[in-house]
Amino acid sequence: MSSPIRVVLQQEVDHLGASGDVVRVRRGYARNFLIPRGLAVPATPASMARVDELKRLAAVRATELLARAKEAATKLEAVSVKISRVVGDDNKMFGSVTTKDIEEAYKAKSIEVERRKLTLKEPIKTLGLHEVSVKLHADVTASLRVEVVKQS
Repeated sequence: MSSPIRVVLQQEVDHLGASGDVVRVRRGYARNFLIPRGLAVPATPASMARVDELKRLAAVRATELLARAKEAATKLEAVSVKISRVVGDDNKMFGSVTTKDIEEAYKAKSIEVERRKLTLKEPIKTLGLHEVSVKLHADVTASLRVEVVKQS
């Protein structure tokens, strides 16, 4: 079993820490995931000297990302999409509406939404208006309006 190493995070990593934090992680996680993606650097004396600068830059970047996420949330909440589906007897829908369908419907309106950030409480299997939440930032969640209509 490999011993943990110390790394300095360059960006915020879920369930690990914020930018500028010095954390102990397993060697493989650092070598195969964090360092190649630019999320962390090994905790050398030179990188430890930059910790304060990294924290200052992270604070600036975080406020900028939060502002962009809030702006994107207002744009997304102002738009609703219609998705048409084939239905059978008693307006019973065949299959369900997936996050991929929602992503494509917004893309048709020239709005980029990552389907991994969409959260469906349960699969959409009925006609009508549905609320789908999208997590744009750790502190910002937008509500998307998706209307499923009968295909003619």
